[in-house]
Amino acid sequence: MIKKCLFPVAGYGTRFLPATKSMPKEMLPIVNKPLVQYGVEEALDAGLFEIAFVTGRGKRTINDHFDISYELEHQIAGTDKEQTLVGIRNVIDRAVFSTTRQREMKGLGHAILTGQTLIGDEPFGVILADDLCINEGGDGVMAQMVKIYKQVRCSIVAIEEVPKDQIHKFGVIAGEAVRDDLYRVTNMVEKPSAEEAPSNLAIIGRYILTPDIFDLIRQTPPGKNGEVQITDALMRQAKEGCVMAYKFKGRRFDCGSVDGFVEATNYCYEHFYKQGKL
Repeated sequence: MIKKCLFPVAGYGTRFLPATKSMPKEMLPIVNKPLVQYGVEEALDAGLFEIAFVTGRGKRTINDHFDISYELEHQIAGTDKEQTLVGIRNVIDRAVFSTTRQREMKGLGHAILTGQTLIGDEPFGVILADDLCINEGGDGVMAQMVKIYKQVRCSIVAIEEVPKDQIHKFGVIAGEAVRDDLYRVTNMVEKPSAEEAPSNLAIIGRYILTPDIFDLIRQTPPGKNGEVQITDALMRQAKEGCVMAYKFKGRRFDCGSVDGFVEATNYCYEHFYKQGKL
């Protein structure tokens, strides 16, 4: 029912300079696997096999990663190193990739709108690779959200509780509880102060969006920092129809920050790499 997943990957990754001067931040490795590959695998596990990248200048490496490298594969053929490519070969075989370019960085809303040419008129997932989400022994976050979508048939944002001193970094929702982990959104504010925040339920980088969101984004004026905010478009969608917020099962690492990136690396090393799962 949902088969496409959009990855906005055009950002500059300035918090990781100078490493990201010539390398996309999405290609930074968590142990031995690029951050973006974790996100693509999460999409595939949710049944979203059409992967759409909204890229920018200097992002060609992302497309190259999800393609065959004939020279490399010929070089290591028949050696024990060939086994290290099994995972990415499986991803390449399972997915269909498409790309468009965002010429200017005008916010997440603008990036999603740029991806309309790849998505068309159908519901779709959005994964922000900066947020690495892990749910050991259970469905990934996007798979959880696809199950919710089959019940509610409207846009869904993933949320988690965050401390007050971190609330200013997120879009924040208020809503009517449908059950312990699901809310019908009544308010949504982009990066409020702790005093202005309507709750401590923060939106993280997982969305399922219905295609009417594209027209709503077009009608949304620039907001905070002069950027087109997806939260503004979603708030209008919530008022005119329905937007649900889902408190996902699992753990999120903010790999857009150095501290979160190191924490994620240590976690994946201990829980996956040392056990031969990476």
